[in-house]
Amino acid sequence: MRTRVRGWRWRRNPLRRRSDVVEAWTVLAVAALMLLGAPLVGAVVGWWAHGDARAVAVTQRSERHRVRAEVVGRVPDSLPTVQGGRERSYRVTVRWTEAGGAAKTATARVPSGTDQGEKVDVWFDSRGRSVAPPPDETAVWQHTVTMGACGAGAAIAVILLGHSLVRGAAARHRLAEWERDWALTEPLWTHRRA
Repeated sequence: MRTRVRGWRWRRNPLRRRSDVVEAWTVLAVAALMLLGAPLVGAVVGWWAHGDARAVAVTQRSERHRVRAEVVGRVPDSLPTVQGGRERSYRVTVRWTEAGGAAKTATARVPSGTDQGEKVDVWFDSRGRSVAPPPDETAVWQHTVTMGACGAGAAIAVILLGHSLVRGAAARHRLAEWERDWALTEPLWTHRRA
């Protein structure tokens, strides 16, 4: 039957080794890092990612413009494509009237289920190419939370890897200390010369 004595690494006793004390302090440090360090790393990474995503969104909003256009091309019968995890879309010809009254026609991506003659919002860059809309505030926050969680997860992984390395080194030192002590004790028990 196995019994556990809690806190034996902290109390003085003849079986406690220096490696036991190191391992006990390591467990305490790991607990503190997991409770304080990993969330702090996640918050810092999330804060950085939020600022970066906001900057990208502002840049894309300044470089892209939205146009309310009418679908004039025939919508294909094939399955729509998925573009970067966004909603499914088709490439069709659209037409709109610019502020000066000139009619323009281009090929753009429109959401699936759009029929010929419907009005849709499409986005173009400065060269007139059809592009995805800039990220909205929800997408920025999703990116922030994802990056923060990944940062905290990476910190936890590093902490646990470091803990396993310290535990392995402590176990090797503990076995070496026991071997050294046994080399001194064995001749007294077996009455052999070492």
